[in-house]
Amino acid sequence: QVLLEESGGGLVQAGGSLRLSCAASGGIFSRYIVGWFRQAPGKEREFVAAINWYSYNTNYGDSVLGRFTISRDNVKNMAYLQMNSLKPEDTAVYYCAADTSATAWVSNEYHIWGQGTQVTVSS
Repeated sequence: QVLLEESGGGLVQAGGSLRLSCAASGGIFSRYIVGWFRQAPGKEREFVAAINWYSYNTNYGDSVLGRFTISRDNVKNMAYLQMNSLKPEDTAVYYCAADTSATAWVSNEYHIWGQGTQVTVSS
């Protein structure tokens, strides 16, 4: 199965942009649905976005719709989360997740997770 490593987090001012990357290794990346989730201190994990195997479909959480864009490159074994118009409430640890099962698309229950990358948006 793949291993996932996120990068690209950091500190940004409100209204700014960041691009998160998720590097996959050790498996056939195109077999996996990829999701991005986030968790802020004291809050439950929140679904952010997902993309299916060959980018035919994407899905977004209501709080990021229209501001964030998920994409993937199966040749480079990479997934991305472009975050625009960032708000202080977007501050969280962002996690990349992957699963081969189509069930994950509906359930948001992924079996493979990265370590996370911190995103902090200042007001």
